Amino acid sequence: MIIDSNNQVASEGFQFKQFYIRHDHCAMKVGTDGVLLGCWATTPSYPSPQGRGIRILDIGTGSGLIARMLMQRFPEAEVEGIDIDVAAVEQARENGVKAFVSSLQEWHSTYDLIVSNPPYFQNSLKNPDKGRQTARHTDTLSYEELMRHSARLLKEGGQLALILPAEAEDEIRQMAAGEGLSLARATRVYSKVSKPARRVLLLFEITKSQGYEITTDSLILENETGGRSAEYQELTKDFYL
Repeated sequence: MIIDSNNQVASEGFQFKQFYIRHDHCAMKVGTDGVLLGCWATTPSYPSPQGRGIRILDIGTGSGLIARMLMQRFPEAEVEGIDIDVAAVEQARENGVKAFVSSLQEWHSTYDLIVSNPPYFQNSLKNPDKGRQTARHTDTLSYEELMRHSARLLKEGGQLALILPAEAEDEIRQMAAGEGLSLARATRVYSKVSKPARRVLLLFEITKSQGYEITTDSLILENETGGRSAEYQELTKDFYL
């Protein structure tokens, strides 16, 4: 996915303000979805805003984009990434991310925050490129498994942040409830005011207190002239040049 009309993603990588992400050996390139999640995800309420004592896992890390963004935002946190694609893990390491070759189903550790821009095509025509097929389709990581194993790896009070197709929101919320995950925040993403939501950012927590409130809001990516909207610029100001 192209970042927006004001940027072009090079075949080798993409330059952010504080780091460069190479993605030439990854099936999925730097794109808007990953950038949105990396900017939007929050950590549980800890004393240090720098992330001291927090452990973060990026599921399906790819080039390590989201993990690298969280490393910038929470420099004292321990950030790790996992992916089943060996080439992607090597690229994530090249980009400065502590990454491991593993499926989520086989991973065993605990985290305060888990993030993922998961595969999302469930019944569509598969891409002939095997790497892109794995990255884009849910064959190797279904939504059910994503929610079940994320809940398993979260510490008490831990959070799960996802970006998904907007039409998957209701399904994911039902699955999350079945795993003891409560929705804390939902942000619906619109490319333009006149178009329906195309993505949704969801933040779940492993526990829920009485009188729990869900925060819902929206994000529009483009302004009337086709450039970045003011709210999109504000969200990404620490990353985009």
